[in-house]
This record gives sequence, structure tokens and C-alpha cells, in this order.
Amino acid sequence: MKKKKAIVSACLLGELVRYDGATKKDEKLLELLKDYEIIPFCPEDPVMGTPRERISVIKVDEQYKVMTDNTGVELTTAIKLQTQLMLDAHKDADLVVLKSKSPSCGLGTTPILDEEKNEIKKGNGIAAQLFKECFKGRVMDENTLKC
Repeated sequence: MKKKKAIVSACLLGELVRYDGATKKDEKLLELLKDYEIIPFCPEDPVMGTPRERISVIKVDEQYKVMTDNTGVELTTAIKLQTQLMLDAHKDADLVVLKSKSPSCGLGTTPILDEEKNEIKKGNGIAAQLFKECFKGRVMDENTLKC
């Protein structure tokens, strides 16, 4: 019998890919997904390496952009490209589990900032939005996963 596939934020799997070089390993999540083939995903690490400068989602001229917090470098296109590569490689994934509050992977929990860096609302991270469009009804975060 073929295993179901789950694309999972790599930091939740214990990989040291967060901006500060740490992890957010989630043992409960790993137990819930024990019968799945796991495909690790982090769009930020291949773009910026680890450790790296923090990033935020900034609303600029009615568009959401991913920008580094200190230097103001825009990374939107690069992060979207990494996400698209994952989407293209794993169109047959059964489930996507993303890290809440992440500028890339947050699902309705990502702080969206104005140009002065004030939070204006919570929304989706850049990668999360693309996953939602491609995998309708199969995208969740570590807090909402129910197998």
C-alpha cells in the first residue's frame, strides 16, 4: 500500500532551519504523521541560509512583500520561487502542514505590517497562500492538524 504524502515545515520536523538556527520540533505532530511519507519544506533556508536576518510581510501599495527586518531587502519573488518548486515537485501531496505565525508559512496567523512596521492584521504567509491555492482544503498548521 502506498503511503500518503505530507509536505511539512522543516522546523516542525526538528531541522535547524529557523532564522536563529533553532528548531520548533513538534513531537505530537510527528506522531500524528507517522504513517505519512514526509517531505520537508522551508522556503527561507535555500534563499537566505541559516542563521539569517528576520523577515516580515509588509503591505506596500496594496501588495504583500517579504522583506528583511533590518536591511529592507525584498525576498518575495525568491520565496515564491522556492514554494513553486515544491508545488511542482509534489502535486500529489495529500496534506500540507505549515508553521503558524511564520512570514512564509503562517496560515492566517502571520502578522501583516504596514511600511512603518506596525501590525495591521493577521494573514497568510507568502508560501502558505500559494499552498492554499494549489491544495484546497489540505493545508493546515501544527495547531489545527487532525489526522
